[in-house]
Amino acid sequence: MAAPMQMPERRPFRRRFLTDPARLFQHNAWDNVEWSEEQEASARSKVQENSSQLLPQDKQEEYEANAKRYWDDFYKIHENGFFKDRHWLFTEFPELAPNRNPKHNGDSVPGYGNKGESDKEGLGSCENRHCSLETRVENKLNLLKGTPKICTEEGAAEKDTELSQSGGDYPGSSAFYRILEVGCGAGNTVFPILQTNNDPGLFVYCCDFSTTAVDLVQNNAEYDASRCFAFVHDLCNDQSPFPMPDESLDVVILIFVLSAILPEKMQGVVTRLSRLLKPGGMILLRDYGRYDLAQLRFRKGQCLSDNFYVRGDGTRVYFFTQDELDDLFTTAGLEKIQNLVDRRLQVNRGKQMTMYRVWIQCKYCRPAAHQL
Repeated sequence: MAAPMQMPERRPFRRRFLTDPARLFQHNAWDNVEWSEEQEASARSKVQENSSQLLPQDKQEEYEANAKRYWDDFYKIHENGFFKDRHWLFTEFPELAPNRNPKHNGDSVPGYGNKGESDKEGLGSCENRHCSLETRVENKLNLLKGTPKICTEEGAAEKDTELSQSGGDYPGSSAFYRILEVGCGAGNTVFPILQTNNDPGLFVYCCDFSTTAVDLVQNNAEYDASRCFAFVHDLCNDQSPFPMPDESLDVVILIFVLSAILPEKMQGVVTRLSRLLKPGGMILLRDYGRYDLAQLRFRKGQCLSDNFYVRGDGTRVYFFTQDELDDLFTTAGLEKIQNLVDRRLQVNRGKQMTMYRVWIQCKYCRPAAHQL
């Protein structure tokens, strides 16, 4: 949503990794920007306008049937040069680096000097530095006495023993801490995790709908089969097996992934993923929020259903509210630890434009065994 230049009083973030000093005077960003009633009304009006003309049902069915091909084509075109490594994840989700390598402590979030990422992940801004939301939920975590942040050492050992006794022999079966990234793309989350966390007990799984994307991960020089297992998986196919058993994962990562799924299938996906978690394990999500700039930029004829759109390349995207995500996760039996809206104002001084981004960040935990 473009608007006249109005500089908020909030202090802009300092970008430590800005490689082009000239851009310092062209771009600024503010976090936690409150919207006025007028702004929200304008955004709502824009969404009503661009969703007034829905695609015919046969076209919608075609996009669903060919979803894999569209994502394969995307990665064939862009390979691993589109998205940037998400080192900011360790600021927002420290669960991904339980034994952090000290040499990476200063590399939490890249700045505006990095190449943009288009509207598939923040219109070139998702990788930019934003304040940590972790401190805001610290008190909530302390209140959840019966719900450990991650599976306890004792609980993990018990679960690993059960898997061993049941003859479970699968990739990563001997690991103590297991992470699954869903929708891994070219590995922009997986490889930073492996680089940052040198714990020999860590094992990372990653999957994607796109065979081309998984090939990019497996062919990466940093791919280490002893610490990582990449595989093709269709989340929406409940007959498609995972390589690991239920209740074996500490963390499941969903970064701008759930929004690409047909809304009617989201609940089934979240429920299946929740079963993979150990008691105390968590799903970590960051995705598009309602009235994000990317939603407002769609034109008539690109809307599939309420808040669900198709891009020019055939890939699709949904824009969530907090309540919608809360309902998906709690229906799957998970407990809320964090569900926050991250509103950011980005200013391009050179073009005299202001851009409002809206993302939602969530952490939901599977209850401890005694609560089930």
